[in-house]
Amino acid sequence: MPEATPITVAYGDGIGPEIMEATLKILAEAKANIKIDTIEVGAVEYQRGHSSGIAPKSWETLRRNKIMLKAPITTPQGGGYKSLNVTMRKSLGLFANVRPVTTYHPFVKTMHPKMDMVIVRENEEDLYAGIEHRQTQDAVQCLKLITRSGSEKIIRYAFEYAVANGRKKVTCMSKDNIMKMADGLFHRVFDEVGAEYPGIEKDHYIIDIGAARIAAKPDIFDVIVTQNLYGDIISDIAAEVSGSVGLAGSSNIGQDFAMFEAIHGSAPDIAGKNMANPSGLLNAAVMMLIHIGDKKAATMVQNAWLKTIEDGIHTGDIYNAETSKEKVGTREFARAVMDRMGEQPIKLAAVNFELTENKGPIRVELKPRKAQKKELVGIDVFLDWNGQNPQEIGERINAFSTDRLKLKLITNRGLKVWPETPAGVNLYDHWRCRFVAGEDAKTITHQDIASLIGKYAEAGLDFIKTEHLYNFDGERGYSQAQGE
Repeated sequence: MPEATPITVAYGDGIGPEIMEATLKILAEAKANIKIDTIEVGAVEYQRGHSSGIAPKSWETLRRNKIMLKAPITTPQGGGYKSLNVTMRKSLGLFANVRPVTTYHPFVKTMHPKMDMVIVRENEEDLYAGIEHRQTQDAVQCLKLITRSGSEKIIRYAFEYAVANGRKKVTCMSKDNIMKMADGLFHRVFDEVGAEYPGIEKDHYIIDIGAARIAAKPDIFDVIVTQNLYGDIISDIAAEVSGSVGLAGSSNIGQDFAMFEAIHGSAPDIAGKNMANPSGLLNAAVMMLIHIGDKKAATMVQNAWLKTIEDGIHTGDIYNAETSKEKVGTREFARAVMDRMGEQPIKLAAVNFELTENKGPIRVELKPRKAQKKELVGIDVFLDWNGQNPQEIGERINAFSTDRLKLKLITNRGLKVWPETPAGVNLYDHWRCRFVAGEDAKTITHQDIASLIGKYAEAGLDFIKTEHLYNFDGERGYSQAQGE
């Protein structure tokens, strides 16, 4: 037998310890060839004063073993500490979150018996960068960061995943009808990368109708690739309409590290009550076994789990009087899976991962890009001002204009309100003043910017943020105002 693969295990919070204990007992019954190092993360580490939710020595274990099986962690809502889940994904370069979702008809009740999709979610950027600022008494901003390289990496991974797993179609979901630059970039990169895979069918959905179609017609999808926030939302939708969010596992994949987890949260309301379904974490563990090459154990665990589902031994989240035979708790469900080790389902399709070619983890290489000419052509200066008359503030700010830098417009929450003010507009304390290079200047310098900001300071105006406006190879690199 080959040497056991060392993995890092974190029991997590809420129902985490219960479902992890159940999962590890099942893996032991299957004689999975793993060596476990346990670390503590989440609530217990926050309480010990580690603001990241993980101790430095645990990072050492993670980086040494490179493979992690993690139970859910409680992330404070609305305040408190940053999400450890996001921190771990970014710190370990886990750029791809892969979430397979399928149905187990007729044993788990669902309206979509033919559903079989994989959601590939970008894992490192978007709004999950967590860069937020309170700028005025009324306004908070959250920065959405989308990069060309991050987009290319996840999109190329999705196409490579489709090829490696015999999938026929890749669907991109974005909101580029509104976020024309950020989501527009993601869509453009999808089109560019997709052209390199002529054997794969390709399409695109705006995320709102895409999410609705996942709920109503999930069988039309195969592989979906999307940004971080959208992927988080639609994977829960997909898992729920498949029968239960408690069934789905996921993998977080990077070039050197991998982390496997259930897609659901820590469910503190049922923690310690022997009610939780360990299936999501167990299915993630099967993905982990395949990843490390232990396909024999992966096959045994998956078939035993399928046989348990087929036999109607169900936890409360999927129990249904019409399709289930026995309602059990976490421990009893795990025991049922262990008792069926070595068996195969009869009606559900049995698996044999040992027959699949072991190509190893998917690796992606980014295409080289040509350097672009970057020109500074203006600046947006954001202002905290409690007035209600755009013409008043416009007159004051316009006095700062010079031959090199001229006030072009003022917006309130993105809508142009100067030089013309729409009738009936609601005004708030967050204003944007856009200055652009004068006709003779063409481009401007940082000295021009510094001089302009000095005038704001001399006038006693509360400028709260600036954004430089650039052209790249002559193409505008900033959005127009609403109503411009």
